[in-house]
Amino acid sequence: MPRFALTVIRHGETRLNKEKIIQGQGVDAPLSETGFWQAAAAGQFLSNVQFTHAFSSDLTRTKQTIHSILEKSRFCKDMPVKYDSRLRERVKMRGKDFFDFICQLILGKAGQRESCLPAAPGSCLESSLAEVFPVGKHGSLGTNPKGGALGLAASILVVSHGAYMRSLFSYFQSDLRCSLPGVRDKFELSSITPNTGISVFIIECGEAHAPSIQCVCMNLQEHLNGVTEKH
Repeated sequence: MPRFALTVIRHGETRLNKEKIIQGQGVDAPLSETGFWQAAAAGQFLSNVQFTHAFSSDLTRTKQTIHSILEKSRFCKDMPVKYDSRLRERVKMRGKDFFDFICQLILGKAGQRESCLPAAPGSCLESSLAEVFPVGKHGSLGTNPKGGALGLAASILVVSHGAYMRSLFSYFQSDLRCSLPGVRDKFELSSITPNTGISVFIIECGEAHAPSIQCVCMNLQEHLNGVTEKH
């Protein structure tokens, strides 16, 4: 059964974020100066990670964030981004619908694979993630949820919004019983994701059973050290 890595990132700061104003779907605010710096910092942090697919909400702040991230990539600078309006929804079923679409995509049931590395072996995808999220630091990346070798079929980058991410992570926790790193508290899955906070999951999917999900890291902010203070 195929396994893939899912890296989910919240968009960078906007002026309304800074002023503690809820934006929702009706406000298409661009990134602030700090938001661009945050996105660039996230891109630098992930520059050695080999992604095979990139998805973003169709709102301006997420588009700007994902392009700032990919601009820093050593491998995926010119990767096409798929914009999906489901990624801006806060309704739980919308989040589940997009996640199911991704699983079917990996299973070869929905659409063509968009890849910056068309023939990249799973070991390359795994090793590029392990450089940034090493075993013992942020969680277990070297084994799948049921044990054995990892072997990734894909590595997917998604940039979305805080409300969507909370509903998705809630689905992972309550419905799919997401496996958490030992150092993490289960309530972190329902906490507010900071701007450009990074969460990584290893997912095993199959036709005959629900996906198995292992959380490697949650709301990671290492790349933001010093960014907010400087800008």
